[in-house]
Amino acid sequence: MHQKILDHVSKIIDLDEEEKAEFLSILSPVKLSKKEYLIKSDELVHHNFFVVKGCLRAFYRDDQENEANLQFAMEDWWISDYEALNGGIPARLNVECLEDCELLAIHRDAQEELYRRIPKFERFFRIKVMNSFIALRGRIMSSLQKSSKERYVEFYDRFPELQNRIANYHIANYLGIKPESLSRIRKELI
Repeated sequence: MHQKILDHVSKIIDLDEEEKAEFLSILSPVKLSKKEYLIKSDELVHHNFFVVKGCLRAFYRDDQENEANLQFAMEDWWISDYEALNGGIPARLNVECLEDCELLAIHRDAQEELYRRIPKFERFFRIKVMNSFIALRGRIMSSLQKSSKERYVEFYDRFPELQNRIANYHIANYLGIKPESLSRIRKELI
């Protein structure tokens, strides 16, 4: 479990053995079953989560119980409600396990202390946040400029491994289309 996150971190920064040990010492393992919630709206969020195994979705639910999928996360990805985590406010998002999940949690305060003690982690997380921002901006631009079919093809090309792990209605919701439209698009592409 720990080797996966060390491999992930080493793609961006180099750590010596002491730094690795210190980093690993502040991580807490979390195991959840399919359909369990990692984060529920209106609760305070204290952790950032690294996905070791499994798949999750972050979604917003409005007062009429309509849901909007904002993000999926699978192995080697990070997930949380970052607005709540960084702002100290109740979560607006829910994060649900779509599969049995194993995660590593880092407490917000421990992460801040990590930045102070090992400054290269600030660079690591800055790069992760920038990449997330770029991906989000790309998704917004795609939804403004591309057809449903083009958005689906783009999703499939970027995340082919998610096709068999996520229910079609979740993918359709993420793309902003009806499940029937997704089925029609898939038939057209075959």
